[in-house]
Amino acid sequence: MTAHSSDGAFDAQTFVLLAHVEDRNPWFRSRNRLIQWALRRYAPNARDVLEVGCGTGYVLQGLRHTFPSLRLTGLEPGADGVHIARERVPDADFVVADARQLTYEATFDAVCAFDVLEHIDDDAAVLAGLHRALRIGGVLFVTVPQHAWLWSAADTSAGHLRRYERGSICAGIERAGFRILRSTSFVTLLLPALAAARLCSGGSGYSLETEFRPRPVRDRAAAAAYALERWLIARGVSFPLGGSLLVVAQRA
Repeated sequence: MTAHSSDGAFDAQTFVLLAHVEDRNPWFRSRNRLIQWALRRYAPNARDVLEVGCGTGYVLQGLRHTFPSLRLTGLEPGADGVHIARERVPDADFVVADARQLTYEATFDAVCAFDVLEHIDDDAAVLAGLHRALRIGGVLFVTVPQHAWLWSAADTSAGHLRRYERGSICAGIERAGFRILRSTSFVTLLLPALAAARLCSGGSGYSLETEFRPRPVRDRAAAAAYALERWLIARGVSFPLGGSLLVVAQRA
């Protein structure tokens, strides 16, 4: 998966591949369920939700299913992704635009960027725009890949510019004017396996098709681990380490 430019846009082939694998892959399914739990927990009265970097609309499709009354808006820099997203969520609003140049002012109750900031050179500009887009008291939801020491060919192929540490992303969110409500790692129980796979893969030979190839035994084990993580997170556990990080913050 290769981003073409500093705005985070993917090529058409990548969008098609993602649309094909997302609902079959336990990581995508589990992240959707974690996002839905977080929105219900931290923004239960939200009416208008913006997702920046909505890609193929997989997250928005999950939100529509779980929260049918939400007014959903998806923003994506590439028209190829928006075309697929419109097919998935026909009643949502979609905008083709650069996430660094958001023009919304106090428009949404919740704004989201899920595995987006790591693709964009000026992530501070995105966070500042998301802050402006929120109404007072609105809530920001962010996920990012975590731990620089996990950097591998998979990150290069995905068009990542960085992996974050909790302190750096939380500090950036606070500088943008937010108050942190919750931060927790996920992909924690499988972190040893992830680290072994990434650190032993070397600098070449990564294939997105191979990464997301269905493997029934592995996928069932991963789904069970992710389900246990979500159960613990919902009961107040905040994991210190993990392949990914969820941050929830509020505009004061």
